[in-house]
Amino acid sequence: MPNPGSHAYDVQRTRLRAQYDQDGTQHTNDGKADAAANAELQRENPPVTLGDPDRAAGPRGGADAGTDGGDGDPRSIVLRSTAFVDHGLVPAESVGDGPALQWTDVPDDAVELAVLCEDRDAGDAVHWLAAGIPSTESGIPSAADLPAGAVAGRADDGAVGWRAPEPPVGDSHRMIFRLLALDQRLGLEEGVSAEELRAAAEGHVVGHGTLVGLVAR
Repeated sequence: MPNPGSHAYDVQRTRLRAQYDQDGTQHTNDGKADAAANAELQRENPPVTLGDPDRAAGPRGGADAGTDGGDGDPRSIVLRSTAFVDHGLVPAESVGDGPALQWTDVPDDAVELAVLCEDRDAGDAVHWLAAGIPSTESGIPSAADLPAGAVAGRADDGAVGWRAPEPPVGDSHRMIFRLLALDQRLGLEEGVSAEELRAAAEGHVVGHGTLVGLVAR
């Protein structure tokens, strides 16, 4: 049995959830199939409390990202979604346009926010990024509905805006959402790449938050 939190574990959980859906068991009531699959797997192999490699600091999970900005290491921001729980399955209806995101505890010295979404199980492929989000905002209803002043960036396939992930059938991929709080306006334009965003943000990250969602077909 793979360790909870590993990709192999996520794959088995996704397959077990699909089995519950096909069987039409009571676990499917009220959307509880994912939680039931997780509970069954953990009965055989309880989770071990370890540091989460998907929650390291910085735009790409690097421990040194943003340490030149502000007063020291970036501060933690609480990033969540109304569509799914951290490390939970992203509902199909939220995959199409990108899930709603909410955040709290943005540092007082932040003046701009940026967000990226990368596929950890596809070489950290970038599916979406946005910059220029006012620090006074507390969330977005979807990746397609950005506040005034914000700009959508370019995904790795060259398209601007949210690119819905399509992992192999029967597999699940970890989508890593990263929120960056910046101590200055970056002045980036629509279509900016992830590399350009990271370069502009270097030394100016004063806070960050991370949220992990599983996408499966």
